[in-house]
Amino acid sequence: MSSASTRPTPAQDEGGSAPFGRRLVALVIDWVSCLLIVHGLIGRIVELSPEAFSFAPLGLLFLLNWIGVTLGGATFGHRIMGLRVVPMHGEWVTPLRSGIRAVLLCLFIPALIVLGDDGRGLHDRLAGTRITR
Repeated sequence: MSSASTRPTPAQDEGGSAPFGRRLVALVIDWVSCLLIVHGLIGRIVELSPEAFSFAPLGLLFLLNWIGVTLGGATFGHRIMGLRVVPMHGEWVTPLRSGIRAVLLCLFIPALIVLGDDGRGLHDRLAGTRITR
């Protein structure tokens, strides 16, 4: 039997699922960061229409989630709260999984729908990920 087949996946190796409160605070930190970046930095450099200005923080939230989770396994808010996004299967969160998760998170409602005993939101279930401490 090879050692690769007996090695646990990151989802099995990591700690338990993160509590809802910690995940919510991490999301608020990410959202406030996006608002500050858009209003404080981008808004001063680029003139945006009111419509574009209202969607810019959401676009930045998607981008930071997609890049942060794909490359580092966490967003800025996750890091501050001591959380990490891990795949349910495989070695790392692929760009596709991270993108699906980011799109559903930006819709916000799937993140609030928690199914099952493990406390994972619908966005994590559909992306095949979970948040651990």
